[in-house]
Amino acid sequence: MSTLAHTMMTAARSTDSGLAGPGELDRYPYAETPGAGRVGGSVWDGSDPELGRVGRRAAGSRGRGLHGQLVQQLGQMIVSGDLGADRPLVPEEIGQRFEVSRTVVRESLRVLEAKGLVSARPNVGTRVRPVSDWNLLDPDIIEWRAFGPQRDDQRRELSELRWTIEPLAARLAAGHGRDDVQQRLGDMVEIMGHAMSQGDALTFSRADSEFHSLLIQVAGNRMLEHLSGIVSAALQVSGGPVTGCDRPNESSLAHHGRIVDALATGDGMAAEAAMRQLLTVHPEVERVVPAPREH
Repeated sequence: MSTLAHTMMTAARSTDSGLAGPGELDRYPYAETPGAGRVGGSVWDGSDPELGRVGRRAAGSRGRGLHGQLVQQLGQMIVSGDLGADRPLVPEEIGQRFEVSRTVVRESLRVLEAKGLVSARPNVGTRVRPVSDWNLLDPDIIEWRAFGPQRDDQRRELSELRWTIEPLAARLAAGHGRDDVQQRLGDMVEIMGHAMSQGDALTFSRADSEFHSLLIQVAGNRMLEHLSGIVSAALQVSGGPVTGCDRPNESSLAHHGRIVDALATGDGMAAEAAMRQLLTVHPEVERVVPAPREH
């Protein structure tokens, strides 16, 4: 069981390591021309004073230190619209505002650039990029959107995306009859059942996330496998439109069990159908994704 517990704690993520490569820091010159390209006052005017010191806001930093916390803070501000598109981001101002070193600022901006949130150009400086340039499949951006002003759109889009990806993955996985995978998927369902009986929503959620990520990873399609982090992020987003997967109950558990049974017999159509039933939204939010059609 200890191995399974460890497995549940390892969610598939595509987060950047945050380590700067040779010469990377020079792309974000710390001393910019005062006032160059600025619109009005500082971008931090009127911002929440509680954001002033990164070290005091460790929640959501995922244990990545000051650098990870600053990425989280700036990312949330950009996605929420507090830092609008094409607004200049002066590294020196960021360092002073959040009381962090220039190295932390530069590494954080590099990570945000990799996510498509900012761009750094000579003689222009660092600016926030429009939404159309963002990597909307990045797990961090999914999370930031899910808890910002775009939460309803994000949750709807995630539901629609899952409904497209996971039934196909379930059907493909039925052609990969590996005993070790079958055992792990069965173990996850068993853990979910035990957690539900104990009212342990956190353990249920972790086992659920492991179940769906593993299913996608064994589908035999590398492009689908690359999307497993998206599903993990979607499962961690609470509230909003709910599917059978979002509510720990006997029906949800039964659908997971049917998927495992279908995979064990190599019945791809049954696995796909069970996944569609699992992901079908409840009547109160039926507008989110279509119910499976009867043939």
